[in-house]
Amino acid sequence: MGLGETSDTRMSEALLSIGIGCKSGVSAGAVTRLVEAACSRTSGLPAGLFTAEDKRGEPALAQAATHLGLPLVYLPRTALKAMTSHTKTTSARVLALFGVPSIAETAALAGAGPGSRLVLARISAEGVTCAIAVGAGAALKETS
Repeated sequence: MGLGETSDTRMSEALLSIGIGCKSGVSAGAVTRLVEAACSRTSGLPAGLFTAEDKRGEPALAQAATHLGLPLVYLPRTALKAMTSHTKTTSARVLALFGVPSIAETAALAGAGPGSRLVLARISAEGVTCAIAVGAGAALKETS
């Protein structure tokens, strides 16, 4: 079963919002590998991939989302900036370029909605960053 597929036994699991950031020109394989690694570190049902509108030109993100069977949602910077006080990590480079401490973390939080929290702070590999958040009321343990 792919990350985005459901079964009756998984329907009660918390929905995971997966935030993604990346350098230009990353491969779909790199995105897919990091998302799978991140999901293996927490429990829940992946609801979708979330990233900044600025990343719309990165074909690897859409290719990875298709491979994983998950929707890909591009969020405006205003939605990301609204979540900056809830992040756990900061990249000086990302802050200078995009005005947020972490695209992955703010996108995950924004994707999960008001009252969301990180259950997996930003991890990175092969030019890709990933973080996972759940919505208010979800009963998942945080990992680091």
